[in-house]
Amino acid sequence: MLALIFLVTTVIAIYIKVLLLRVWMQWARCDFYNPFSQFVVKITQPIVKPVRRIIPSIGPLDTASLLIAYIVSVLLGPVMLNLYVADPLFLYLGLVILVKAAGMLVFWVIIVRSLMSWVSQGRNPVDYVLIQLTEPLMAPVRRIIPAMGGIDFSAMAVILILYMLNFLGLEYIPGWAQF
Repeated sequence: MLALIFLVTTVIAIYIKVLLLRVWMQWARCDFYNPFSQFVVKITQPIVKPVRRIIPSIGPLDTASLLIAYIVSVLLGPVMLNLYVADPLFLYLGLVILVKAAGMLVFWVIIVRSLMSWVSQGRNPVDYVLIQLTEPLMAPVRRIIPAMGGIDFSAMAVILILYMLNFLGLEYIPGWAQF
């Protein structure tokens, strides 16, 4: 039973991150015709398309995908805690799960972009999307901490900021450590 719960929570957590990636890609105005962007849209489209008819986007924010990610996060809480009882507390825990998943997504996108910068040097479609996603986060840091000796420390600074926010969440947000 534990293996099944692990499998279900892992698949749900990955899908939440893909939905958040779709929201982030629309917000950052990534190239829609990029093959990686098309993959993210196609894997989320069956669920997002019916909801989008009811809830339109607000400017660059894909509210339908964000709402679905929140609903799935609310449903993930009872599965992770092995509870089968409806409780209003799961609405709050769903928000905690969603915010923490967004932080993890930003962390892994920056890590993958940093690793791909050593290998592909911008010729890969995935690398192009990762640059479009992370540049709004890394450019302000790059203005403060310039590249030294040809090494860009902006990724490390953004990751340190994410770690700081995670520790603040551990200290001040109830339920942060459980998810």
